[in-house]
Amino acid sequence: MIIGHLPAGYLVAKAFAGRLVAGGRNTAIFVCAALLGSIFPDIDWLYFFWIDHQHHHHHTYWTHYPIVWAALTLGCAAWMRLRKDSALAPLGFIFALNGFVHLLLDTFTGPVWWLAPFVDEPFSLFIVGRTYELWWLNFVLNWSFLLETALLAAAVIVYVRDRQRRHRVLGRLMIPPS
Repeated sequence: MIIGHLPAGYLVAKAFAGRLVAGGRNTAIFVCAALLGSIFPDIDWLYFFWIDHQHHHHHTYWTHYPIVWAALTLGCAAWMRLRKDSALAPLGFIFALNGFVHLLLDTFTGPVWWLAPFVDEPFSLFIVGRTYELWWLNFVLNWSFLLETALLAAAVIVYVRDRQRRHRVLGRLMIPPS
């Protein structure tokens, strides 16, 4: 995935915001936590390029271990159950959940070590071949990029509809009674 993680993170945030953000307050912070979680596993690119010098696939680092994101998600879910008044628990939950969603999306066209660190075996639904020298062209010019553009389109639609709805509500509130 190249462009699909952020739109997917936004969609997941919007799906959970109504249940996890009290009274609509702090929705922006909730969405920001979701967006950060949706791309956080790829922070390993820094290590991949600057320290490891591309010797290992970046999905083999701990930031791409599903067990890490599953444990964080379950831990934050338990935290929300135990501390219903906590403002941080929903932020941690949406961050971790989107980290896990990131790995689900990566599995679509790239290897993810789902049983790491216990089993060194990658899993992938489809393989994107190396046709072009620039690695990202292999993804952008592959049929699977349609999934990413669909995620982006869906996120834009949800965003525009939400803004239109808020605009209508605010417009009704500002109209003076006759």
